[in-house]
Amino acid sequence: MLAKPRNSIAFFRTHRALLTLLTVGLALQVLVYVLHPTDWITIVSGLAGVFSVVLCAQGRITTFAFGFIQITTYLYLCWHERLWAEVGMNIFYLLSQFYGIIVWRKRYSTDKGITPRQLPQPIFLVIILVSLLLSALCGWLLARYTNDSQPYMDAFTTLPAIAAQILMVLAYREQWFLWLLIDILAVGMWIIAGNYALAALYLFWCINCIYGLHHWK
Repeated sequence: MLAKPRNSIAFFRTHRALLTLLTVGLALQVLVYVLHPTDWITIVSGLAGVFSVVLCAQGRITTFAFGFIQITTYLYLCWHERLWAEVGMNIFYLLSQFYGIIVWRKRYSTDKGITPRQLPQPIFLVIILVSLLLSALCGWLLARYTNDSQPYMDAFTTLPAIAAQILMVLAYREQWFLWLLIDILAVGMWIIAGNYALAALYLFWCINCIYGLHHWK
């Protein structure tokens, strides 16, 4: 009968970082939702997003299950806010989830999680430069030809995110540098939109990016 408590303690010690991150992220979402109530889709998206990114940082394939929930609910919220680049990006996210499961299964170990890859630095710098240039062009097009509420913020949180998602699906650790840049900008975008629950979610994701970068070394 004493084995169960010991096993529980061992589980907590082994997964201390995971459980701590989950607790902080979930508590932050609930707190902001209570202080600034919005529709139920926002809190569902936020909670699923916490699970998704923390499991991704841990290299766990279950990240895709929560990713489906987060992406579909977030897609609706972006549509409501007329953030058209974000809408397009999340459609891409949704489709990439299926390919991601296939790739991760080939590089996945039940004990250790995903085995990450590393990009050569020159290639990664080219990806960043191209992403920023395309973001500027996309922002200009959105400002000129659509009723996008935040065209440049929308663009600069979209094009680099597509690159980051591709790197995530292919299990490259450099994804975390891009996600950190995107998440910082997205905090400001959702504060401007008045959705503080999503702003809090992206703030938590910034912290998770640092953890993910460390864990994927």
